[in-house]
Amino acid sequence: MAGQWAFFFNSDACSGCKTCQVACKDKNDLPQGVHWRKVTEVTGGKWEFKNGLWLSSVAAYNVSMACCHCQNPPCLPACPTNSIWKREDGIVFIDETNCTRCRLCETVCPYVAIRYDAVAAIMSKCDFCADKLARGLAPACIAACPNRALDFGALDDLKKKYGESARVFPLPDPKEPKPALVLKPHRNAEFVGTHNPEIANWAEI
Repeated sequence: MAGQWAFFFNSDACSGCKTCQVACKDKNDLPQGVHWRKVTEVTGGKWEFKNGLWLSSVAAYNVSMACCHCQNPPCLPACPTNSIWKREDGIVFIDETNCTRCRLCETVCPYVAIRYDAVAAIMSKCDFCADKLARGLAPACIAACPNRALDFGALDDLKKKYGESARVFPLPDPKEPKPALVLKPHRNAEFVGTHNPEIANWAEI
């Protein structure tokens, strides 16, 4: 594969079942509280009582996110021991043997994708299932999705196939890190974004 590996996420097809999240935890044997891929539930709108009736403007959607293996990853220059590196195919890795656990990478990641594993005492993150890619297989999260809301491939190919969007609430402005991510916003995304959007499952993620 020539170029940068990237993820595609179709929010309109995501039911929030979290099968992708479970598959990632299972494949990587992650301890409780450590999520390399997480599903965020976004809600907006409200209930109102008018003319004797309860009226709802509530809407919601889900966002499944892992490390975006950014083209300009802020975690890389932030690491004082050069323990974070980017492979030729765009996958960003952490060298656990050289990591001092200062957690600066965790602080600067705009996608909250780098997590501290207190059990193993290491910084950890999605590695795009590089071992599966080497065998010609899809990453665990993508293979597990029952609704086919996730896809992967070369970034340029995904952009040609799905468009170039890489932002929806609560994701940050993609201009600076340039995430290797293409997404299709949910049909309710624009409405929710203008009706006090909030993350409904903070305790979980």
